Amino acid sequence: MASQELACVYASLILADEGIAITADKLTKLTAAAKITVEPIYPKLFAEVFENADITAMLTNVGSGGGGAAAAAPAAGDAPAAEAAPAKKEEPEEEEDADMGFGLF
Repeated sequence: MASQELACVYASLILADEGIAITADKLTKLTAAAKITVEPIYPKLFAEVFENADITAMLTNVGSGGGGAAAAAPAAGDAPAAEAAPAKKEEPEEEEDADMGFGLF
């Protein structure tokens, strides 16, 4: 990540931590106070991204994402279609490390 983008990320986090609305003007002021020159497009982009987003909610819900979706049970109307599909037979996996005449030790 470029240092200009990283400066905008940190500035956004500072503003969110203080409960201040994230605007391009405030991001520019914070990065200027840190003596980091940032192209004007970056504060505008970050302000647009975080305009309707709650950064603190995003940070606190990072690890709470659900696992993958479980396979849904077929609906009652789909029962004949489910029966028509042939069941796959599980084939035993071949062991690649079968006894080849030598041991590990």
